Amino acid sequence: MNIKEQVLKQLEENRGIFVSGKALADSLFYSRNAVWKAVRSLISEGHKIDAVTNKGYRLSEDDRILTKAGIEKYLTDPAADFKVMVFKETASTNTLLKQYGEENHPEGLIIAADRQTAGKGRSSRSFYSPSDTGIYFSLLLRLKGTAEASLFITTAAAAAVSEGIEKVTGIKTGIKWVNDIIYQGKKIAGILTEASVDMETGGLSYAVLGIGINVSDPEGGFPEEIREIAGSLYGSKPCPGNIRSRLVGEIITIFTGYYKNLSDKKYMDIYRERSVVIGKQAEAYSGKGSFPIKILSIDDDGALIAERENREIIRLNSGEIRLRNIEENTEKNKEKEV
Repeated sequence: MNIKEQVLKQLEENRGIFVSGKALADSLFYSRNAVWKAVRSLISEGHKIDAVTNKGYRLSEDDRILTKAGIEKYLTDPAADFKVMVFKETASTNTLLKQYGEENHPEGLIIAADRQTAGKGRSSRSFYSPSDTGIYFSLLLRLKGTAEASLFITTAAAAAVSEGIEKVTGIKTGIKWVNDIIYQGKKIAGILTEASVDMETGGLSYAVLGIGINVSDPEGGFPEEIREIAGSLYGSKPCPGNIRSRLVGEIITIFTGYYKNLSDKKYMDIYRERSVVIGKQAEAYSGKGSFPIKILSIDDDGALIAERENREIIRLNSGEIRLRNIEENTEKNKEKEV
């Protein structure tokens, strides 16, 4: 880390508390003048840092910038040693992280961005990713097993996202099969797992878990084509200071606990408990068209157990569903994800 990153890390660890310039200089083995230059540079980048004579420097509780230091602060065991990279803007955190996967980078690398210009959703859809109001992050995994194991990654991640949001914000969200997080009837987060298969062994070479969360509404609201289905945790209100960085750290820590023991499927109890689809009427979509169903349950493999109109009980482990009481969307909405 350079001096600016080290100063920000110290201030983040003491957010809301003054740290003297001498204490920073002594602990980092730099001059007080070098520390001051680092603070000025951070302020020029938009950080809210108070500088008071005889008190030192204080990172404001209202500083909302997504940072490496802010995320690392909330990465605890079993994710405490994960590496973090944060970008102001990137095309897609999943796409960028896949490059590191191909280069044999070890498991545990996290890439987060304040904005994506080509965010990815399921089925080649786009994921709307404006700056300052959302968080978009991906985690590199090297899971031993078959490609089917990636389905459990997505399910465990959905449980972790819902749990993490509640832990950090107090807001309880629901899970819409298979990978959408719902709050107040609208989608506020999505999950995309992309796996690379080793052609020689048929097993997974690596997997990239991508998560996008709408924390607040973007200025001017969501685009017209997704306005009826897209929501956020805080609506039109700005999110509290370090919420975005903390969400990334807490969610990845919770997910990693599940990931280390994927086969025991403890996350399935959380997934079912928070499901917004069990007991609901829905339209199921597959390559052969669509048909109405009543969703009865979700099994331990994450598949839907549903009843068709003719009373036939079926098991769905892929495809999409549209809840009749949540999603009466236009054809235009099918082309985008939030």
